[in-house]
Amino acid sequence: MNKGELVELVAQNADLPKKVVDTVITEVFNTIIETVSAGEKVTLVGFGSFEVRKRQAREGRNPRTGEPMKIPATQVPAFSAGKQFKERVSA
Repeated sequence: MNKGELVELVAQNADLPKKVVDTVITEVFNTIIETVSAGEKVTLVGFGSFEVRKRQAREGRNPRTGEPMKIPATQVPAFSAGKQFKERVSA
């Protein structure tokens, strides 16, 4: 499912115009992105949590040459599914 299909389904289920649903979904995503980018955690009870995770610097290998290379430390976004989400998927 892509964003357009999500908007259409939510609009149909909530009996709202697609334009309104698209605006709300876009703003929810933007707010989550901004909050996590600022280093804060976003928790949606029953759904899951979005947070920043830090990856340590490490040594890797260049796949073409096989030479060792240093991979710098970085921060990546992460999602952890909530209990209800996990239970629904595993059912």
